[in-house]
Amino acid sequence: MSISRRILMMTSLMAGAAFMAGPVAAQDPVRIAIVAKSLGNGFFEAAARGAEEAAKEVGNAEIIYTGPTSTTAEGQIEVINSLIAQRVDAIAISANDPDAVVPALKKAMQRGITVVSWDSGVAPEGREMHLAPSSDALIGQTIIKLAADHLPEGGKVAVLSATSTSTNQNIWIAEMKKVMDQYPDIELVATVYGDDLADKSYRETQGLLQSYPDLDAIIAPTSVGIVAAAQAVQDAGKAGQVNVTGIGLPSEMAGAVENGVSQSFAIWNPVDLGYATTMLAYNLATDQATAEPGAEIAMGRLGTATLDDDNQAAMSEPFTYDASNIEEFKDIF
Repeated sequence: MSISRRILMMTSLMAGAAFMAGPVAAQDPVRIAIVAKSLGNGFFEAAARGAEEAAKEVGNAEIIYTGPTSTTAEGQIEVINSLIAQRVDAIAISANDPDAVVPALKKAMQRGITVVSWDSGVAPEGREMHLAPSSDALIGQTIIKLAADHLPEGGKVAVLSATSTSTNQNIWIAEMKKVMDQYPDIELVATVYGDDLADKSYRETQGLLQSYPDLDAIIAPTSVGIVAAAQAVQDAGKAGQVNVTGIGLPSEMAGAVENGVSQSFAIWNPVDLGYATTMLAYNLATDQATAEPGAEIAMGRLGTATLDDDNQAAMSEPFTYDASNIEEFKDIF
């Protein structure tokens, strides 16, 4: 057989093999890792349910829900390195520290892994885009308004945050402070950190109640902190005296609303947030979209995310829960 004929036959076989391999490769699931700040947190578990919903909708995605056991950057770095070793297609992370996780995430992107942050952002060099649950400004405005609405004559408020390095917490508190001049009779007396740990948040609340016996409200822009603060206020016998508000889950805050510890609180829907994040990660990982300023990327039933100059987008406005609607939502998330 001539050399030219052998080359022709080899080319034909290779083409046929490529043709046959195409449909098989297309069926390989897009593996998307949803990395929580920590496991065992109801907010992130609800987000994981939304991620599974999105995966089922696209029909060609597998969700790996993971995270560290405590809210540390070191724990998340270990998780990221493990995901790189598993060769996942996308990593979607809610960061415990915006900068510390960057080197690991850069390594992931160098390996061809799509990286997005959601909820709590990563520095721009460590991700392709960030999805905020809502506008930072709107969240900051909302959490102080929730307190002020029940203090018509003014009063003293304190903030119970998560970690001191938590990106979203710090931005929301900064945005809140920008509009404090709208509430001249409201005094912010302290900001403390519970590290998104229930026991520490409880102790920090006890400290606030002891240090400020005339405290009128505690603003906790964290779903772990707000529950712990509500319990501490209840245990101190100050229900109706100190209003606990901020960001929380209806399922976890229903009791606090019913017993008068919390007049109202707000949050977006974490199921929707997990769903939207997964849709964005899937579209980027499959090259159906590119993360660049001005890009509009589909989020399924939630519409589109429009990226700003920093490749950030907001999902929706926060929603207020109180005695008028808590029964409706407490069994949902």
